[in-house]
Amino acid sequence: MTEERSLYSIIPGIGLRELRAVLAVSELGSFRRAAQDLGYTQSALSHQIASIEAALGRPLFTRPGGRGHVQITPAGQAVCRRARRALSEVEAIAADAEEADRGQMARVRVGGSQTTAAEVMPPALRVFREDHPGVEVALWEYDSFEAVASALGRGRLELGFAHNPTPDDRVESIPLLDDSWVILTRRDSPLAEIEHPSFDVLDGRDVVAWNRKWQVQAELEEAWMRGGIVPRIVYRTDDNLALQRLVAAGLGHACIGRLAARRAIDPSLTWLTPKEFLGPRQIALCFPRNRQMSGTTAALMSAIRAQATQ
Repeated sequence: MTEERSLYSIIPGIGLRELRAVLAVSELGSFRRAAQDLGYTQSALSHQIASIEAALGRPLFTRPGGRGHVQITPAGQAVCRRARRALSEVEAIAADAEEADRGQMARVRVGGSQTTAAEVMPPALRVFREDHPGVEVALWEYDSFEAVASALGRGRLELGFAHNPTPDDRVESIPLLDDSWVILTRRDSPLAEIEHPSFDVLDGRDVVAWNRKWQVQAELEEAWMRGGIVPRIVYRTDDNLALQRLVAAGLGHACIGRLAARRAIDPSLTWLTPKEFLGPRQIALCFPRNRQMSGTTAALMSAIRAQATQ
């Protein structure tokens, strides 16, 4: 038996199916829901979990029985960390094969919010294009850090922007800039005349907001709730331009990041910087932790970091 082949028999019972099963149960908290998500019968999924537990010689989950949520053990948490990294590498094989087939990489895929696409990327792309005129940069919209991290881990993106990223085994994060919350309003609004504004001025007032599927909007509304601020949300949208147009039309005020507010699209708009701190709002640039970065991607990352500090 060759050395390479013998590696597969060191710990039998641990394969991609078993690793996916462990992650699904961990994330969904239920064998039944995990089986449905993966398209297995519950007995088949239970067999996969039992196989990896037998291979490792320790339980990965505690099973309360009935409808109670299973609890992951410390060993299970360790397996999940490694499983995410292993599956990310496997899922990135197709992306690597495509790049190798093309020869030199001719496209860089970047994920993030509308704000980063509109405010951070244009100056960076101007600089990048001078040295890499033949490279296609594709911008994709993502609404949460988890979505960006997943796409990076699966090889669907080379770079991604995220607000307030959390530690993740799949990605590295480099802080770029702070994008604190401000109040967007019309210049002729009574709010614009307040000398020392606070977010309390939004209490009971009409507000235009993003849909709650956006992680940053959900965090904002949680911060309002903690501060006892209850605005009347009269319109919701997924589009930054539409949000600003609605405010410019006098249909409500809005809370947005300083980065978007300072380049508001309508001259009738202005923005206020409240005195209190609603919570961190840091934009970071993310990239896969365990994949070798191409020179083209590294050049774009350098351009983004350089322009973000100006």
